[in-house]
Amino acid sequence: MSTREMSVAQAVVEFLGNQWTVDTIDGVRTEVRTVPGTFGIFGHGNVAGVGQALKQAQVHAPGLMPYYQGRNEQGMVHQAVGYARHSRRRQTYAVTASIGPGSSNMVTGAALATTNRLPALLLPSDVFATRVPDPVLQQLERPDAYDVTVNDVFRPVSRYFDRVWRPEQTFSALLNAMRVLTDPVETGAVTIALPQDVQAERIEVPEEFLTPRQWRIRRPEPEAEELREAVQAIRGAQRPVIIAGGGVHYAFAHDKLRTFAEATGIPVAYTQAGVGVLDWDHELCLGAVGSTGSTASNAYVAEADLIIGIGTRYEDFTTASRTAFQHPGVTFVNINVASFDAFKMSASVPLVADAGKALVALTQALEGWRVPEGIAEIVAREKVRWDGIVDQAFTTRLQPLPAQNEIIGAVNAAMDDQDVLICAAGSLPGDLHKMWRVKDPWGYHVEYAYSCMGYEIAGGLGIKRAALAEAGIGPDAAAANATGAGVSRPRDVVVMVGDGSYLMMHTELVTAVAEGLKLITVLIQNHGYASIGALSESLGSQRFGTKYRYLDQEAHTFDDAETLPIDLATNAESLGAHVIRVEQGPDVIDRLGQAVAEAKARPEGSGPVVVYVESDLYADAPSSESWWDVPVTPVSELESTQEAYRTYAEHKARQRPHVG
Repeated sequence: MSTREMSVAQAVVEFLGNQWTVDTIDGVRTEVRTVPGTFGIFGHGNVAGVGQALKQAQVHAPGLMPYYQGRNEQGMVHQAVGYARHSRRRQTYAVTASIGPGSSNMVTGAALATTNRLPALLLPSDVFATRVPDPVLQQLERPDAYDVTVNDVFRPVSRYFDRVWRPEQTFSALLNAMRVLTDPVETGAVTIALPQDVQAERIEVPEEFLTPRQWRIRRPEPEAEELREAVQAIRGAQRPVIIAGGGVHYAFAHDKLRTFAEATGIPVAYTQAGVGVLDWDHELCLGAVGSTGSTASNAYVAEADLIIGIGTRYEDFTTASRTAFQHPGVTFVNINVASFDAFKMSASVPLVADAGKALVALTQALEGWRVPEGIAEIVAREKVRWDGIVDQAFTTRLQPLPAQNEIIGAVNAAMDDQDVLICAAGSLPGDLHKMWRVKDPWGYHVEYAYSCMGYEIAGGLGIKRAALAEAGIGPDAAAANATGAGVSRPRDVVVMVGDGSYLMMHTELVTAVAEGLKLITVLIQNHGYASIGALSESLGSQRFGTKYRYLDQEAHTFDDAETLPIDLATNAESLGAHVIRVEQGPDVIDRLGQAVAEAKARPEGSGPVVVYVESDLYADAPSSESWWDVPVTPVSELESTQEAYRTYAEHKARQRPHVG
């Protein structure tokens, strides 16, 4: 067997550069590089290992494994996740970090990737395998378990974890890593801890290990018996509804979902991850469902006797903490590639299959069957009601500062259908889920499984990289057909972020500046945590600790003093971003729309744009007429908490167990 002498890190880099994802949808075969690049911040733990290998590849094999700088290790993982989501889990980035805090900074990103079922490859550096110089700089020592390092914290938040203590373990570690990254059921964060001395060790690498290798995404057909049971359940339903999740997107099944819905007349509601599966104005689209849903969806699903969950994991926001489904005989048909999710909610029929293939099979098996008469009228009536509520929220002109609803409406109107919206945490995700009007399956990316403050700008950069590759631009142009979306120009990627999340992590704006990436960020400042402030008020805690105020030394409170003199627009300018300030005034919403249009008109390669606008902290979004379970103490001396508990008890009484 022919071999090559290399360092372990060199073998890792060359191996990753030769891995290819192969996917076939409706007979169309797509082949893209699984790991098109590596993000890295170097320290003593990886500079002479993975850092040297990446530099050597840059010199001797340009294009094999392009390197990208990051400014925060967590942010680099978020970029990988954003890229993975837009490429529909066919691709992701590798992320290398140094020993100690450099590596542990990635843990939050790992948890986010795994919670969202999105692939990300993490290469944290580790202590010396030989232990000769122990304890080394930044080493965590445990007197009770010397084989434990700080990187063991990745175990519970990774779908696959390995540590290469010896060079020979490199082969199995990387092969297993690729197996999990490309598995639609198992995917998530994959962590391969690399001891800093092992990275630089010599190893004889079989040529076979380094040759191009293909990893096929499995898309299983539904079992015949499960399909028959699903068809029987649907035929017997009087008021069925589809709840579509992210699995529809990852199966490239939005067209198949529309065909199925139109053929049967079954209306569609969607989860946060499922936004975009159907155009917002489609006659069968009820919109968002659950705690952050539309009144149309929530009114309909409350009386539904059959829930057809497709590619959803039934998060508590989706089920309104299990109060959404009130029909006494409600049953569930769950279509999911993962049996773990298919069996949830005491499913009567768990259909374990690819969403696209299951929808095709169901459409054929139900040919000629439609929902009972009257369903279309109910859906139309509820849609008219909700659309009117949103129209009013978008056009209310609150003074002296606009409501966030108005800002959302203005940004939505200024964007093209194919543009992509990014968000993650705070009050914005819930408001966007309710009101954002989407007409493109790739047009909405709100990270709400982990709802990580600080994801927005970094995740948006990952989306922007994927959008450029999708359009055949830049070093990742080999991924031009990764989404199959057929865009003629790069999508504009628009991040909406509040001041709370912006302050958590805005440093990746510098990354966008360095690479000239045109990322548009709409930065909304309201001097506080609007989401948790409103929640705190509703739970009787009086917005405690949720405002950006000076400390009142005498009362020791941050609630009542003057607002902090924070100028985030100047902050963004200091990082190199082009900033458009939308000044206050009666026509602020019109000028906001113009500012977004101005940002969109800037050429690709011109760098990031931040559109800065202030909003009212207290103006709330329209009610979803739904609920979210956040426990309230029954024992309190505060009258506000006592009242909140009475309301909580009323909602709690409506919860349904739905075992599983």
